[in-house]
Amino acid sequence: MAAAGAALAPIIENRLLLPPNAGRIRCSSSARGALVVRGAALSEESRKNRSSALKAVAVKGEAPNLTTAKSGHEILLFDALREGLEEEMARDPTVCVIGEDVGHYGGSYKVTKGLAEKFGDLRVLDTPICENSFTGMGIGAAMTGLRTVVEGMNMGFLLLAYNQISNNAGMLHYTSGGQFKIPIVIRGPGGVGKQLGAEHSQRLESYFQSVPGLQMVACSTPYNAKGLMKAAIRSDNPVILYEHVLLYNLKERIPDEEYVLCLEEAELVRPGKDVTILTYSRMRHFVLQAAKTLVERGYDPEIIDIRSLKPFDLFTIGNSIKKTHKVLIVEECMRTGGIGASLRAAIVDNFWDFLDGRPECLSSQDVPTPYAATLEDATVVQPAQIVVKVEQMCQGLV
Repeated sequence: MAAAGAALAPIIENRLLLPPNAGRIRCSSSARGALVVRGAALSEESRKNRSSALKAVAVKGEAPNLTTAKSGHEILLFDALREGLEEEMARDPTVCVIGEDVGHYGGSYKVTKGLAEKFGDLRVLDTPICENSFTGMGIGAAMTGLRTVVEGMNMGFLLLAYNQISNNAGMLHYTSGGQFKIPIVIRGPGGVGKQLGAEHSQRLESYFQSVPGLQMVACSTPYNAKGLMKAAIRSDNPVILYEHVLLYNLKERIPDEEYVLCLEEAELVRPGKDVTILTYSRMRHFVLQAAKTLVERGYDPEIIDIRSLKPFDLFTIGNSIKKTHKVLIVEECMRTGGIGASLRAAIVDNFWDFLDGRPECLSSQDVPTPYAATLEDATVVQPAQIVVKVEQMCQGLV
């Protein structure tokens, strides 16, 4: 199947009459700080004189509140993904999209809406229902110089392409002795939705975290969805971008100016001093709900959206743990073999001497996700559970 993708590349390149771009950016300093000045304590006077182009300034390490910025534009998360993808396709003629219904239908969640009309059917390629085949084709195309974005209609369906993703996307750079790069983005909706059933509620991050050569990131807001999409496309590594099915309609104001986030960097969502809460994807918003209650009860949690599921940003995580000396991981992934288990092991290995107690972890139950709504809610972490666990940790009860 990878060979099929290799055959596709010259067709697209000849149609475009343009060679692949040579220079690539993985994570430049400008990508880290072009729009957000982190940790800078600007005076009131300097803030007033600041250019209106910089709307998101984080003071004392706070995450920028983009929703209150005067400029920029409000956008839904799925549109932010589409905007990032569209900008990269316009910027780089080697970027192409492959998947089921990604063409004139616009994708199952409209992330590719309008792209086929703008860029043509060869750069936005509809495929039959054959995940193993079109993922292999995307990998082959990436080997020959294209930058392919493979969409899974549902992340659970990509289990059919597990061999292509693990043995080919993850390992071909190594097994070819560095002769091939695999600049591919594999993305799509996942997570526990609203009564989607067990097969459509998969969290594949636990499946792919042990595959050598893969990078994994998870978006949680329109701002980081766009920035991570652009960064993933520009990376020379195979990147899996996890999008939660219940976050597509999340709205936020994002900058009009171009920005690219770092794939390996966590985000400090809320500074605090009592406990470090590490989370990602949909659980970020559950943690923020819980934080409102915790603050009312006198607690000061520090919240970090880890974003990079592989590798972990241990620099940001470690600095927080050295300050709070307590850490709670909140995830929607399964408890057994999940991201939380790997993250907890990394924390124990690197920061044990800075902890006042064991790292705690709240994860989903190790059961197939039920269809019944009440049972479905019972299998995943809820804000009330987060409140109880933080209170227990701060009171020395665990």
